[in-house]
Amino acid sequence: MWKFILRRILIMIPQLVLLSALAFALAKAMPGDVLSEQIDMNPDITAEHAAELREKMGLNDSWYVQYANWAKGLAQGDFGYSFKYKMPIEDLFAERVDKTLLLSICILITTYILAIPLGIVSGRWHEKWPDRIITGYSYLAFATPTFIFALIVLFVFGFILNWFPTGGSVDIYAEAGTLEYYISKAKHLVLPTLSGALIATTATIQYLRSEIVDSKIKDFVRTARAKGVPESKIYSRHILRNSFIPIAAFLGYEITGLIGGQIILERIYSYPGLGDLFINSIMSRDYPVMVAFIMVGGLASLFGTLLSDIILSTVDPRIRIQ
Repeated sequence: MWKFILRRILIMIPQLVLLSALAFALAKAMPGDVLSEQIDMNPDITAEHAAELREKMGLNDSWYVQYANWAKGLAQGDFGYSFKYKMPIEDLFAERVDKTLLLSICILITTYILAIPLGIVSGRWHEKWPDRIITGYSYLAFATPTFIFALIVLFVFGFILNWFPTGGSVDIYAEAGTLEYYISKAKHLVLPTLSGALIATTATIQYLRSEIVDSKIKDFVRTARAKGVPESKIYSRHILRNSFIPIAAFLGYEITGLIGGQIILERIYSYPGLGDLFINSIMSRDYPVMVAFIMVGGLASLFGTLLSDIILSTVDPRIRIQ
């Protein structure tokens, strides 16, 4: 097991190097730079002054020279400096990562709370009316883009019914540490959590449903029924235990989203997390922030894959990682 983990971690190093080079090159290939937005917003900046700033900031260097300087700093634990926010990127991330993690954890928990019972009901009553309703919902959720669903939820519950806040992460007038502050944070989480969870349930429902349907016709289930084992025990001890194996393995990929963030939801709900920061960095050509975000997301994806393999080998004794 430990040899496998160490080998996978060593393989990640060239993958991350390649990812960083591609991300940096694509970011530098974008038209304009971080000064373009400032020049458009401030006509008093002359062309000579802009040229001096570009030279001072190193923006006139070739992309590979800038990449080498950035990689040298990264090797020393320095993610770089945000041109737009005028602060180190690690400090900028530290201000927002807790909000992204909180939103992602809420979405993950809500997804499994909704998806597991629905998947069990759909699989157990296969081809009956509960299954048809749940399957219809799954197909609808799968076919609906996240931003469309989020806008509908925002419009109905935020603007028409006015039940929940439509943006931000907390009321600006709420004092930190008070009960009112935590209630406000909870209210601001409701709409983005529901928007993300109701869409994300699709994969888990379909995986669990398919596994239950397949397990119901296997030999060990038929043998248990022939022995007179009650149907409830057949489902709890045989069918569900085997059906949860792929769901447990899929958890590793779900955890990847805890770091990657919910980019679309954060943008629609003006939620100040890493996803919203990433969109702002693209709009302002703040390429150090863009590359740092891509690197964090890529690292999370690689570790999520590794975690899925470890979970799968743990819950299924037939699988051994060497």
